Amino acid sequence: MSSQKLLLKFASRHPVLVVLSALLGFSGAIFNGVSTALVVPVIFGFLGQEGEFRGMPPIIQRILSLFDGIPEGQRFAAMLGLILLAIALKNLTAYMGSLTSNRLSQALTNSIRKDGIQLLLEVDIDFYSSHRIGDLINTLGTEAARTSEAIRTVIQFFITAITILVFVGLLLAISWQLTLVSTGLLFLVALANQYFVRLARQQGDALSAKSRGYSVALLEILSGIRLVKATGNESKEYAHLSRLIEEREQVDLSAQMTFAAIGPINEMAGILTVLAIVVLGRFLFINELTTLSTVLLTYLLVLSRLLPFVSQLNTLRSRFAGSTPSAQIVHDFLNRLDKPFMSNGTQLYSGLNHEVVFDQVSFQYPGQAEWVLKDVTLRLPKGTTLALVGASGAGKSTLADLLPRFYDCTEGQITLDGVDLQAYDVSSLRRAMGIVSQDTFLFNASVYDNITYGCHEVTHEAVVGAVKQANAYEFIMNLPQGFETAIGDRGVMLSGGQRQRLAIARALLRDPDILILDEATSALDTVSERLVQQAIDNISRDRTTLVIAHRLSTIQKADQIAVLNQGRVVEVGTHADLLDQAGYYARLYALQFSQNLELAQSGQETTSLPS
Repeated sequence: MSSQKLLLKFASRHPVLVVLSALLGFSGAIFNGVSTALVVPVIFGFLGQEGEFRGMPPIIQRILSLFDGIPEGQRFAAMLGLILLAIALKNLTAYMGSLTSNRLSQALTNSIRKDGIQLLLEVDIDFYSSHRIGDLINTLGTEAARTSEAIRTVIQFFITAITILVFVGLLLAISWQLTLVSTGLLFLVALANQYFVRLARQQGDALSAKSRGYSVALLEILSGIRLVKATGNESKEYAHLSRLIEEREQVDLSAQMTFAAIGPINEMAGILTVLAIVVLGRFLFINELTTLSTVLLTYLLVLSRLLPFVSQLNTLRSRFAGSTPSAQIVHDFLNRLDKPFMSNGTQLYSGLNHEVVFDQVSFQYPGQAEWVLKDVTLRLPKGTTLALVGASGAGKSTLADLLPRFYDCTEGQITLDGVDLQAYDVSSLRRAMGIVSQDTFLFNASVYDNITYGCHEVTHEAVVGAVKQANAYEFIMNLPQGFETAIGDRGVMLSGGQRQRLAIARALLRDPDILILDEATSALDTVSERLVQQAIDNISRDRTTLVIAHRLSTIQKADQIAVLNQGRVVEVGTHADLLDQAGYYARLYALQFSQNLELAQSGQETTSLPS
């Protein structure tokens, strides 16, 4: 679907506003034409030269015939009243048209953004690995607004075109010879304006690129503001953003200069057209001087009313060309054919009865040749804990991501009680899982809202119970507003251990059937680690749990420990069994134990694996 079809698609969602805008525009054009056609007769009537009416063009005489039944003394007042009425109605329809057009623009922007948000929520997680968040925000913000403006411009274009046709009809009725000449001249002006249309398209492309670059840079700086401040790079980033702002301003200024140039150029062309009509009219009516004055005066009056609309039409052409790149960006963004969507099963997940099985699972990230996982076979019986250990890059987190179907296996399968994971409805499957990761995400909302996120119809007592199990109740009660305390972006007002305990409370509240813990105690101090580990023990007790840990001390009680190396399972067993085997796990444990001993002697502590 082209960008033009995209515009039609969104315009068709608001047929009432589109049709109303068109009707108001058409009505305004008619009222404009009527008021203009009656101006010359009123002027002659005011000057007491009603006799000149006989030299009026036929169409004007037909309009004047409507007043034949009115006494001569009142005819002038009636015509003047009709002009004032037509002008009032024209301005009323213009006002209503402006309101309708603004409402349509808002509705179109909202429709585009809602479609975009729906796509972002439905698209596969892999989509985000190849797209910058700043680009997406810019598309749903600036580009969506400019796209709706493009649709609004198209509607204004057709309304202006209708008005022009009304005036051209009047001009043809007055003098077809003069109209042929003026139309030809105005057509040449339109061809000359094609240069501005092409220039506006180029400037629109540049403006979209500059807006995108600025949005991406600003988001990255705000996301990494701690690093910016820690490295003293405030001045550098300010200079960088200032340069991007100035570059965008320069492109925007160039675009405004293009639009501003159209009016004066068209006005000069209009003056030349009027002069040409005067000269031509003198030759056409050389033997009819009486007719010349009335016809030429009427023609020039209508033409003078027409020329601003011709100029407006050319400006709208350029504005549409400038908005077209945004429409193309939005079209490409909303195109679902080139986006990764996960196939959804139909079977509702009702709970695990026996076991989770990873059967010959292999995985490659899309577009990558390297195998992240290869021939992984593991069993996780219901109510037991399986721990995954190994150096960084061994594939532990990737394997855990396959269970809630953030990704699907490239080869092999994962089954729950013998049913392929892909046969389940994704939403019902994920609702049955609780996930606590190292990088806990919290919203800029209250503590209570963060804990209850994703849970419906929960009681306050249930929330308090989950919080107590997560060892978070005491610190929450010490916050200024307790559960109603706002915790800032990503929970910046809390410590790392406090954020982890809120995440555990959130998982507990869901009462998950399957629990995934991805390095939940990594990078915590000793006290925080102990509190978080106690909470993890509470949440994982008698629950099917998949846990990833660098700190071997945290998984010694696991029912099984699987050791991964370069995407393959090299050992499986209990902590004691693996130590007895004196293999890879035993070497990791010995290395970690020696590090702990050395650091303990120096007054420090760590229990993490080497990366």
